Amino acid sequence: MEKTAEWNKQFNIGVDSIDHAHRKLFSIVGKLIHLSEDEHNGRWACAEGIKFFKNYAVKHFTDEEAYMQSIGYQGFEMHKRLHDDMRYKTLPALEKDLLKSDYSQESIHHFLGICLGWLTAHIMIEDRAITGKVPNKWKKDNAGKSVIVLEDTLASTMQKIFGLQTEIVSEHYNGEDFGSCIIDRLTYRSEEKKKLQIFLVLEEGLIMHTVSSMLNMPITKIDKLVANAVRELSQQIADQTVLRFHLSPQYRLESNHLMTPDQFQQELSAEYFDYSLLFNTGIGYFAFCAKLR
Repeated sequence: MEKTAEWNKQFNIGVDSIDHAHRKLFSIVGKLIHLSEDEHNGRWACAEGIKFFKNYAVKHFTDEEAYMQSIGYQGFEMHKRLHDDMRYKTLPALEKDLLKSDYSQESIHHFLGICLGWLTAHIMIEDRAITGKVPNKWKKDNAGKSVIVLEDTLASTMQKIFGLQTEIVSEHYNGEDFGSCIIDRLTYRSEEKKKLQIFLVLEEGLIMHTVSSMLNMPITKIDKLVANAVRELSQQIADQTVLRFHLSPQYRLESNHLMTPDQFQQELSAEYFDYSLLFNTGIGYFAFCAKLR
């Protein structure tokens, strides 16, 4: 992996017990990154290390929640939902992928990339918000029926188009790195000038598998043909979502453009997303993000 996990004093939020736990979590990830590069014994050492990371992270969430309650932190409920998403969806889904792949290097890198990205963003924004250093990002949560409908819609669409079963990894995707991807932004606009933007982040392995299946020939690189196929597939996924939410009579597609990872990160940083989901298809990961303004 290209990333390293190093402690930076900027990650300190000013609460000793929490800062200590964060340093420990980064230390564990750093050791796991090093072990993952060992092609001979790394995956077995990583298996034990990942179990330790998971147990330590879950204990830390409980301790941090107790601290938030002790100071009467107003953002407690939303913060706990972010922890619960990691506890009950992301970590179990990643662990399932690890077991299914027999701790392949790819699945280990998925685990480390997502956990490292989640920790960094969560500490720098949500945890620092506990002590008032910055405002929290997730101001509201569209959890509940609408998210279930969206998850079902995407699962059904991915089954029809890609022939793949999907599993939810996170209901609060925040741009965590899960490998080389193509990112498509689709903009819809209503007659009242309201804008709906949908972002699809598709892992290259998923793209290669899908386009290879479509053409019945091996695809080994992302070229113009593949990029155009991605744009068309993304539009079909987005159109199905708009249709399922009964938005198609009001909203028409205005543009469909591929974007760079840096451009996508700028979008994530600039404004709250109404929906931001991460899925695993067994062939590769994909994220679906949407904002309605």
